[in-house]
Amino acid sequence: MRIGLITPDPGHPLLAATAALLAEGHAVDVLHPGAGAAAAVGAPADVYLLKARTPEALELARALEGRGAPVLNSAAATERCQDRTGMAGLALGAGLPFAATRTFGSLAELESAPGLRWPLVVKSRHSRKDDLVARLDGPGRLRELAPRWAGEPVVTQAFAPNSGWDHKLWVVGDEVFSGLRRSELAAPADAPAGGPDRLPDGWAALALRVGEVFGLDVYGVDVIATGDGAPLIVDVNAFPGIRGQAGAPEALAALALRRAAASAS
Repeated sequence: MRIGLITPDPGHPLLAATAALLAEGHAVDVLHPGAGAAAAVGAPADVYLLKARTPEALELARALEGRGAPVLNSAAATERCQDRTGMAGLALGAGLPFAATRTFGSLAELESAPGLRWPLVVKSRHSRKDDLVARLDGPGRLRELAPRWAGEPVVTQAFAPNSGWDHKLWVVGDEVFSGLRRSELAAPADAPAGGPDRLPDGWAALALRVGEVFGLDVYGVDVIATGDGAPLIVDVNAFPGIRGQAGAPEALAALALRRAAASAS
């Protein structure tokens, strides 16, 4: 089998470990996404892993898909995770417990919106590395953000009282990995000294359902436990880093080979 990696960073720990596993009996090619569709030359690989989200990477993925090559995640599925307005609409329309989301053209538009209830969470509408994610306890914090993010379309979500811990759920095919991270949006007194040590019942199935709704193969789901313990999804990410998760490279290598074999049959 030939497996292609669409990435500007083949040394990323997850990709490097996966490539090392695949190299035992298979060929691994790296395509830098910067060239866009122009990089889709020669006979396509049996499957591609899309670990990039730039317009050039999506253009390349579409070109490969147009030639019949399977791409994980597809260009369309990757794009679904880039617009938080569309993300919320898709999730809520499918009955997922996703945070209610409002969209504003700018922070200035948000500041003048009637009926705001504090605290709230503001995020860049377009998800990307180092985007805006902040808790606002009042108008003063909004004005602090304005100089840097003045022209940024944003979305808001009500701040839901929670345990102070973010549950990070990562899915590779049908395998679910999880971890905890102290929420950057929690006030210092909001979280106890240690978080829960197991994933609540039903949350793994919820993560898999997200993949079905969004058409994703490799993805992350950010979930918080609300005051009554119910899960609330606050973000979905296509092909996250999944660093430090034992078994993740093996799961990704196996998924790539399964999809390549299915495409060839």
